[in-house]
This record gives sequence, C-alpha cells and structure tokens, in this order.
Amino acid sequence: MKLKSLILGSIAAAGLSTAGFAADLGVLTSLDVCDELGLSGLTISSDTNCLQISGGVSYEFHWGDWNVESGVARTFDGNRNIAVGNTYTNAAGDEFNKDWESKVEAWLKFVGTASSDFGSAKAVVKLKSVERLQTWNEGQTTRNGAAVAVPPVTFVHGDTTQGFVIDEAYVSVGDSTVIMAGKKGSIANLGDDAPFNFLGLFNSDAIDGKGVGIDADTDYLGGAVIQVVSDLGNGVNVGLGLENLNGAFGVNANGTYKGVPANEQGTLVGVIGYAGEGITAHLTGLAFGILDGDVESWAIHAGATGTFDAFKVRAAVAYYDNFKFGTDVRGQGAANITNGLLSVEGTFDLFKLALSGEFANVDAVAANWTDYGFGGSIGAKVTDGIEINLGARYFQDALLDLGTTQVAVQLVAAVTETLKVTGEIGGFFGDGIKNGAIQPDDAVYYGAAELAWAPGGGFTSSIRGEVNSADAYKVTFKAAKSFE
Repeated sequence: MKLKSLILGSIAAAGLSTAGFAADLGVLTSLDVCDELGLSGLTISSDTNCLQISGGVSYEFHWGDWNVESGVARTFDGNRNIAVGNTYTNAAGDEFNKDWESKVEAWLKFVGTASSDFGSAKAVVKLKSVERLQTWNEGQTTRNGAAVAVPPVTFVHGDTTQGFVIDEAYVSVGDSTVIMAGKKGSIANLGDDAPFNFLGLFNSDAIDGKGVGIDADTDYLGGAVIQVVSDLGNGVNVGLGLENLNGAFGVNANGTYKGVPANEQGTLVGVIGYAGEGITAHLTGLAFGILDGDVESWAIHAGATGTFDAFKVRAAVAYYDNFKFGTDVRGQGAANITNGLLSVEGTFDLFKLALSGEFANVDAVAANWTDYGFGGSIGAKVTDGIEINLGARYFQDALLDLGTTQVAVQLVAAVTETLKVTGEIGGFFGDGIKNGAIQPDDAVYYGAAELAWAPGGGFTSSIRGEVNSADAYKVTFKAAKSFE
C-alpha cells in the first residue's frame, strides 16, 4: 500500500505542476484493479483481476463423561438427547468412564474478480479441512458401546480425508442479476422461522438453523448447481436453480459413499423474497428427483417476520409431499408432512417477553398424527450489563403419547466489554424422559456456566462446564479466528 501511495502521489504532483500533462492524464483515480472493482480486505491484484483471500481456524476440545445419550422429546425430525454418564468395565474388572473429543476446522477461500460487459465475473474456490478425534470410555468402547474402532477417528459430513478438500468451486457473473455454476450452497431461502423465546422449541431445534420443516443441511440442496438470482428492486428478489446435479459428495462416518439414489437426483429450486420497511418474507418451492423426468417429491417453505415498534411477529409454514428420501417416517412409511410455527416478541423498558408455538402433522402410509409444542420466556435487564432470562417449553409426541417439559433460568453478565459470563440451571420433566430410560424417575436436572472472551481482532474463545443429574458432565473449550 505504501508503494502504491507513493506512485499515486508522484503522478498527482506531476499533474499539478504541468497543466499539459494533466490534460493528457485525464482523471486518474487508482492504479489498483481491486479499487476499481470496489473490493477491499486482503487482496492481490493483477492488471485485470482482483484476488480476495479469506479464511479461518477454529478449535474445540471436550472432556468429561457423556458418551451415552438417551432420547427425550421424541420429535419427528429426531430425538432431543440428554447426556448420560457411562462406565465401561472390562473382563479384568477395570473401570473406564472418561470421554474426550478434539476438533480442528480450517478453511481458505479465494475469490478472483474481473469486470465484464454483464457485471463482475468471479471464480470462487473454498478449501476446508476438519480433523476430529473422538475417544469414548478412555478408548475401550465406541459411542454405541461396540468394540473400539482403530483408529477411533470420525470425519464430519463432507470431508473425505483429514487434509483440505474442495468445499466450494464455482463461477459467477453479474451484478443485479447473477448467474452461478459449479459446487456451492443452495439459493433456497429457509429463514424467517426461528422462535424468539430463548429456549427455542423442541421440534424446531432438530432443523439446521433451528427452523421449520426443511433442513438446509442435506445433500438434496446445493452441491453441483446452476443458479440465477436477481434483485428486482424495491426489496424484491427472485431466484431459480438446478441443484443436487452431482447426486452426492463426501463420505459417511463409516467410510461409505454419501450418495443420493439416482431417481432422487436433481432438485429444482425457486425463490421469491422481500426485505424492506420492517418486513422480511419469502416463498421457496422445491421439486426433487427431476433428472429422470419424474418428480419424486416436492416441498414449499414460507416465512415472514414483521417488526412494529416494540413488537416482532414471525410466522412460518413448510410442507413436504411424499417425504421419503430413502427412509421411513418413524417406521410408518413415506408421508406428507406439514410444519408450522408462530412466534411473537415484545420489548419494553426493562423486560422482553416472547411466546412461540409449533406443530407437525404427519400423514403417513400406516398412521396419521400431529405433534405440537409451545414455549415462552421473559427477560429482564437488572443493570446495563446483567440480564436474567426465565423460560419454559413443552412438546407432545402424539404418536407415542409422551410429553416433555423443560424449564430454565439464565443469567448473562457482561463483566467487561470483552468478557461475558453466562450461567444456566434447569430441568427436563415428563413421560418422554421416563420412557427413554434415562433414570427411574421422570426428571433430569442440569447446570451450566460459560466464560466467553472476545478481545477483538476477530478472535473469540470460551470455556463451558455443564453437569446433570444423569451422572454426565462435560467441559468444553473453544477458540476461533477468521480473517478477510
């Protein structure tokens, strides 16, 4: 940057000293193509291209006794689990109960941009690496209690080795209308569907991003894509895409190929959204398995959030027709599924109130049922740096006729501008816990405390400890830093 400034200063001085030279030079604003394209951050430029570089590293370490988990609040999308302490005893009578996990995640993203007659032309490449080591009962068993794996390494979704893999690789061109092709995420808008109450809702928690009905973390969205998005002005945007064109990517934890059946490959995605004047809203339509000419399944997701002075209102609905994707719905066969959520929040001088409700209607081959849940919370500012939240939520599993309730109180204290302490105590109650054989009675109590530090520079870290009455405990350390 000092060399560029020196060159620009020299040219400017020459232009001011000689009027004839100024006329020949015209209006010279920059010698850097990155500046001409309006790009900033960590960049490298050539005569025609600007290369932006960003990345990050995060680390997590867990230690304690929690390797067994028992289901509670049996939602349609998956059991919410409670950690249970577990001791493994070998043939010699030796006991082993400690569990630990270490995870390092790193990513590098390169975006090369040049100008074109249609707008900015880009090539994007993102490299990602995840190394994760899990040890259960001091290496004597796996998480499921079977013989220990050698080595006990589990790779997370999307990664084939411990080294860097290509997480994104695509090209795009355009400004208000952008055409994209290659390997990337979905354009499906699945937002405006998270509840406002601080505990959330049980069924909503099973969705990636804690939402309604459709999980973005699926091979049926994104992957190899051809997409077009356009900003129509006045807050309106639209998009159309062909996704899941490669069928699958990556491997499962057991090393098998993570694939999508041929008849379910190819997803058509259509989106229309609005953002403006205190309102955000969208409608997303999905058709699955279109490459063979037959639509195997289709879905819609719609949501809206309105902010009106001290109040917020959010509503969302999702529908899956003929949901199967290689598995049954709770053993009842393929099903048509409707999910809905309504949440409201009011913010006053010292208090914040939130109420939320959800339902999931399942029309399966062998059965029909409607699960439902609701939750609420009240938050109060004790001082400028201290806040207390009190919340509860309930879920009813209609198929098994089991109910689960969670109640918790949370204290958040900003010790300094960079240091925050959070403490929480609560409990789970109901038939869902007793039926899950967590312990003889129908209650599990827990407590947790976390110290978070954000000194600036993009660095964050935290340490958290938690323990419950099911004899499980865990200490978690996290640290992360990103750059751009």
